[in-house]
Amino acid sequence: MSSAKRKILVTGSSGQIGSELVPALRERYGTQNVVACDIKPLQEGSGPFELADVTDREALEGIIRKHRIGSIYHLVSILSAAGEMNPNLAWSVNIESLRNVLDLALQHKMEQVFWPSSIAAFGPHTPRIHTHQLTVMDPNTMYGITKVTGELLCNYYFVKYGLDVRCLRYPGIISWKTPPGGGTTDYAVAIFHGALREGRYECFVAADTVIPMMYMPDAIRAAIEFTSAPRSRLHTHLGYNLAAMSFSARELAKEVKRHLPGFVCTYKPDARQKIADSWPKSIIDDRCSRKDWGWKPRFNLCRTVEDMLNHLRVVVPGPR
Repeated sequence: MSSAKRKILVTGSSGQIGSELVPALRERYGTQNVVACDIKPLQEGSGPFELADVTDREALEGIIRKHRIGSIYHLVSILSAAGEMNPNLAWSVNIESLRNVLDLALQHKMEQVFWPSSIAAFGPHTPRIHTHQLTVMDPNTMYGITKVTGELLCNYYFVKYGLDVRCLRYPGIISWKTPPGGGTTDYAVAIFHGALREGRYECFVAADTVIPMMYMPDAIRAAIEFTSAPRSRLHTHLGYNLAAMSFSARELAKEVKRHLPGFVCTYKPDARQKIADSWPKSIIDDRCSRKDWGWKPRFNLCRTVEDMLNHLRVVVPGPR
């Protein structure tokens, strides 16, 4: 993604992906060439930042004009569990903001838009083993519905208007920099905080629940490599499947316990279990990503747990 003359805008910059993507983009393209934007005030960091609600089209266009934006990483989203508590807000934030971005990208002749989809776009009738690129997509959560809708919308803008809009279907993402934020896969982050703070964790999904996951460094690298790939190599502008690893909640707890022998994990499934059960359970089929733009993950479960604990030991208080 070129930023020699026009700048990059990252919406949702304080979120799980944004908080790590912004520094990575600034390292690659230069601090002043990457504008961070969020509805929450910036807590730390340097570089241009705009406080704005991107469902407000006029506010978003003002930022685009002010900074001469040429490409957007649009990360704003209400996640799965939070979306079920307020479906109307999830639709408004997830879809209306995307429509604003796509319309303004056309209006201002932008080079590219990146938008993250999710395995939440799949549903109860999607094959759960080796889920293919093109398959049944019948999500039963508002978050998932917005992801399917968003993929179709992005593809429409590519087919009808030629806008270079790119989507990745992310699995659950594990990261240490931001706390859990309302997603069904949050247990895979919260377990580390519980283990370090209290030596125990009560997991809100069953022990045998398996969900595809990815460690944040792989997620950030995927976004940058994908948006840097020549447009001619891409064969879909729906979401590309993206995979790294799959494991059960029990397997994750066992790996954490290997580093923290006193750790105890119990299981008390709640409403999020039903959501988890509707998603793929094995590594999804990402052969298209590997073939079209050279995707290859670097982190497995063992490396992820070790790296998470190494970082969180420094910032999370509690017994060891």
